[in-house]
Amino acid sequence: MDFRDSPQEAAFRSEARAFLEAHGPKEYVHAFAQNVDDEALVRSNRAWQRTLYEHGWAALTWPREFGGRGLGPIEQIVWNQELARAGLGESVFVVGIGMAGPTIIAHGSDAQKARFLAPMLRGEEIWCQLFSEPGAGSDLAGVACRADRDGDDWVLSGQKTWCSGGHYGDWGILLARSDPSLPKHQGISFFLLDMKTPGVEVRPLRQMTGSEHFNEIFLNEVRIPDHCRLGPEGGGWAVAKTTLMHERMAIGGIELMSFRWEDFLAHVRQNAERLDDVLRDDVARLYTWVKSLELLNARMITKLGRGEMPAAEASVMKLAMARIVTGGGEAGLRLLGADAAGKDGMWQDIFLMAPSFHIAGGTDEIQKNQAAERVLGLPREPGPDRDLPFDQLPRG
Repeated sequence: MDFRDSPQEAAFRSEARAFLEAHGPKEYVHAFAQNVDDEALVRSNRAWQRTLYEHGWAALTWPREFGGRGLGPIEQIVWNQELARAGLGESVFVVGIGMAGPTIIAHGSDAQKARFLAPMLRGEEIWCQLFSEPGAGSDLAGVACRADRDGDDWVLSGQKTWCSGGHYGDWGILLARSDPSLPKHQGISFFLLDMKTPGVEVRPLRQMTGSEHFNEIFLNEVRIPDHCRLGPEGGGWAVAKTTLMHERMAIGGIELMSFRWEDFLAHVRQNAERLDDVLRDDVARLYTWVKSLELLNARMITKLGRGEMPAAEASVMKLAMARIVTGGGEAGLRLLGADAAGKDGMWQDIFLMAPSFHIAGGTDEIQKNQAAERVLGLPREPGPDRDLPFDQLPRG
């Protein structure tokens, strides 16, 4: 591993840091901030995205012909690190810039690219993701939301859940079952949904923290024109795999953790009188996890810098991040002692948000399967339902 920036990476880091120091907003509301006004969140993020667009920082890895800079994942990682250093974390545009945009670039028609990409970059339209369903989370290919062809339109009926930012989203990327007579991976189509379409009902889900970041979406005979289908009819699974690949890059990385070791260490020092032997042991264990994750992150960056593609490092990193956030939240509350009860604060929020880190972006079980297959060479789990028509599968 090489812990040092290459000359090219150092130059890019210097450029990114100089830009953020000169143009970074003084006040910024990140997408996972607790108990914030949605209008303030959207207003803050739109203004920052417009600034990024005007100075050529809106989408580093997009091709130049679509408004990006044509850079690679190593520059994206450096940029994410500098954003975190400047206190500019998650954005409401991550689904659009990080997932929907690259998928449209890869699979969209010229008309779709012309219609959707530029407004994304300028911060004019916010995107959300409508993939998961009550019966299709880890097994995403099990989506049951129906898409029936009706002339030049599709009529969609069904339910989506865990949709981040759906209550302020303008457009959504959506998977639906267009042919239930085919096996589950083959009968899916991918759509671009205007969230203001009649029949779209958004119901916020209140979390333990009191925030309503996630939503469940009900689709009641929603009409989508066929020109908003992305990729071929029935080819939605291949399109979705492109989205999921970019999702790992968009939400992954140590720089996007809601738990910061520096904050935790300061918290430990402020409450040192509550450190008993058990808690000291937990703090030491947490420190080793954080440092191990930093080493893994360095290995992944080294591979990318050499033009190599990481294997399952992203899955292992996500597993480690979830454990660190959970352990940090628990230890953070114990350090507060009785003061943790009946009050709001950063450590209360981290503790209550921690379970979501084991689910969002792929559950712990999915990440373990990825590591088992790609690193350990274990056989893939048997899938006896992969070749059966979807309408013959048992469903709860």
